Amino acid sequence: MEEALNKQVNAELYSSYLYLSMAAYCETQLMKGFAKWLRLQADEEREHAMKFFDYIIEAGGTVKLAKIEAPKTGWKSIGEVFDEVYEHEMKVTGLIGGLMDLAIKEKDYATRNFLGWFVKEQVEEEAHASEIQGKIKMLGDVVGHLFWLDHELGKRE
Repeated sequence: MEEALNKQVNAELYSSYLYLSMAAYCETQLMKGFAKWLRLQADEEREHAMKFFDYIIEAGGTVKLAKIEAPKTGWKSIGEVFDEVYEHEMKVTGLIGGLMDLAIKEKDYATRNFLGWFVKEQVEEEAHASEIQGKIKMLGDVVGHLFWLDHELGKRE
């Protein structure tokens, strides 16, 4: 279980890097609202990594940080960015599900309890990503049409 949790620390840190890379792309497209949303998402993913980090230590384990893969740095459009955000969140949901399966198999009730928060969080993460993706598809991936959504996403605190 400890090894799997350490892998999740790395996966959450990679998610943070990926969202920072997406934010940088959005900045180059002059979409500062999208960039702000993605920067805050990157911060949230780092917080998730730290929850796993702290849990491993609290449970008496050893945190083993691994090399973080470099994320992609270019996309064709804002729409493609958010298609990837949604796909990535579904992948993370699968990773959390795999951890839960392992905790159940190993009868690790404390870890099952800990992971429950992440199961709920992933429902929210997928919903937010899907909503933004849907709005982009509705508006069309046209820069002029996206300014309204860029403004809305820029309000995220």
